[in-house]
Amino acid sequence: MKNLFAFLSLFALSYCAFSQEKVQDSTKVETLDEVLVKAVRVNATSPITHSNVTKKQIEKRNLGQDIPVLLNYLPSVVTTSDAGAGVGYTGIRVRGINAQSTNVTINGIPYNDAESLGTFWVNLGDFASSVESLQLQRGVGTSTNGSGAFGASVNVLTDAISNQAKAEISNAFGSFNTRKHTVKFSTGKLFSDTERSRSVEIAGRLSQINSDGYIDRAETDLKSYFLQASYIDDNTLIKAITFGGKEVTYQAWNGIDAETLETNRTFNSAGIYTDANGDTQFYDNEVDNYNQDHYQLHWNQRYNNNWSTNIGLNYTYGRGYFEQYKEDEDFLDYNLDEIVIGGETINTTDLIRRRWLDNDFYVLNMSANYKNNALDLTFGTSVSHYDGDHFGEIIWAQYTSNSTLRGRYYEGNGLKNDFSTFAKATYRVNDKVSLYGDLQLRLVNYKTTGLTSDRIPFNVDENYSFFNPKAGITYRLNSNNSIYFSYARANREPNRDDFENNADVKPEQLNDFELGWRHNTKTFKINTNIYYMLYNEQLVLTGQIDNVGNPIRTNSGKSSRLGLEIDAAIAISSKFSIQPNITLSSNKNKETIASIDGVLTNLGRTNISFSPELVAANALVFQPKKNLQLSLLSKYVGEQFMVNTDDKASKLDSYFVNDFNVTYEVKPKSIFKSIVLSGLVNNIFNKEYVSNGADYGGGYIYYYPQATTNFLIGATLKF
Repeated sequence: MKNLFAFLSLFALSYCAFSQEKVQDSTKVETLDEVLVKAVRVNATSPITHSNVTKKQIEKRNLGQDIPVLLNYLPSVVTTSDAGAGVGYTGIRVRGINAQSTNVTINGIPYNDAESLGTFWVNLGDFASSVESLQLQRGVGTSTNGSGAFGASVNVLTDAISNQAKAEISNAFGSFNTRKHTVKFSTGKLFSDTERSRSVEIAGRLSQINSDGYIDRAETDLKSYFLQASYIDDNTLIKAITFGGKEVTYQAWNGIDAETLETNRTFNSAGIYTDANGDTQFYDNEVDNYNQDHYQLHWNQRYNNNWSTNIGLNYTYGRGYFEQYKEDEDFLDYNLDEIVIGGETINTTDLIRRRWLDNDFYVLNMSANYKNNALDLTFGTSVSHYDGDHFGEIIWAQYTSNSTLRGRYYEGNGLKNDFSTFAKATYRVNDKVSLYGDLQLRLVNYKTTGLTSDRIPFNVDENYSFFNPKAGITYRLNSNNSIYFSYARANREPNRDDFENNADVKPEQLNDFELGWRHNTKTFKINTNIYYMLYNEQLVLTGQIDNVGNPIRTNSGKSSRLGLEIDAAIAISSKFSIQPNITLSSNKNKETIASIDGVLTNLGRTNISFSPELVAANALVFQPKKNLQLSLLSKYVGEQFMVNTDDKASKLDSYFVNDFNVTYEVKPKSIFKSIVLSGLVNNIFNKEYVSNGADYGGGYIYYYPQATTNFLIGATLKF
């Protein structure tokens, strides 16, 4: 495996270099594992609206579906799946804001694609099996690394060090020929030096997930791995981590029209063509094929009761293509010359093309933390460099003209440099009041050269300077109640697709106000939050997608989101609990000007696309025995528009879906430490619903139907 030797060598050198005398420190407020994400996370009393998800919570439904689907029942979250069943390409929106505006970090390292700003979980199949914990911050949140958060940030911490040796084998099977196979291991702490509390641990995972998908031919083949080597003592943690995956996914991003939705809701037009006999066929390799490998090195050091530091290094290598069969393509679009056969001039051809991405991404994170009884101060910097090649190949053509095998008919390059520095602090004034402040400076340079996939010159050279201040206050009413208020500003640059679709695209700015109340007792917890998000030039979804399935966005001038979020956990008894949440919101463009029947018309205030006014979820959890849990999970998403003009034809209907989850653990007396049996029945009432859509203009509205009743069952054997 590429760079594996360097990875192991780097670990060995790090082990030797930092095997130093420990600092005598018996006060351990947080584990060194947690310091990996301290710079991008907030604690329970911070004036930042957030939800925490633990490994134990993830495991109950981790049967092969992607991370966005596993987060579906968190407040203000709406998810969707191209293949209809939660495996393959999945999407997540928080407070109505798309994935391009959601910041994702893994161990503090930015995961969003630097150019598209999107997050493609499909590249990391079964990554949920290597997650120790996850925090979803809604709104701007705290300063984070990489592109700014405009609707949410997802901060992932990968597996913590295990004290004991262990292994597990996990298998799951279900509808649409879905199957998941996972093998995990940990050596536990090796070569332990009890006098100096030194030890080494090696852990890893291999996974494969396959599914035929609910939608026709929406097959998915995901292979992934995770490997970490760790050195730890009382005050030092060094982790060398590599993880990645390879995905081959049949394209399912076209959607279907209203008539097909009624008559054949699983139809997939991707790959369709007409053969020499005039019969309809489907190309069998109309796939997305992509590899992504990540290499991370983290060094956390605690110096005394007050000071600790973190250094993180990352290299990500991504490469792959999507392949398409195209009919009657114009020679000029591929830089081909006309040919003459038998006196007939030929200037079109059937062909098979591949559009490639080949990119490298480097990151350096550094942060330091000072903490005493009153002050918790973190400051640091992040530097990243992205270099991405875009090019297209013709791998077959009916008429080859002057093309050559694997000859490139377009080439382009994108370079992006991102520098940010921040300082944030929480100061406890007294037992009642704590203050929060956060300042970030971010500098971005983005430059492109060459041609787009449509062979149009594409030259961007933009520099952005963003200052993002944040402040808040938390007031503790008593031991069970607190209120908080925060203000945060965020600025965010356009992505590559924004520049391709509009040369005059502007960066977007958000002023986010949050007012919340938290109540916490042993049997009743409730979080209530009112947010007001005021935008300038928000890049909103137009409802359209480009020819590779990416959503098209446009600046919307002045816009706002006003909402109320409530989530709770209520213990009715020792065996039965209820966990509801609800979001009520108003999401408006201040002024929308659109072409109606060829005439520019001012439509005034309109709804922001893909922003339902009501999103609610609930979990009814029954635990008759300690080792048995049954959960009824319910999700309601209100109606939403696919466009910003309030066009009724583009409205997605509301839907109410219920899932049933059961887990049962057996602890044998020999061989296995534990056997965990789990089952998930999705959409138990067989609801036919649509979670996403696209408006191609001219009345062409397309929908993405989701699966009717389907199931997954699994067993995990723990040694």
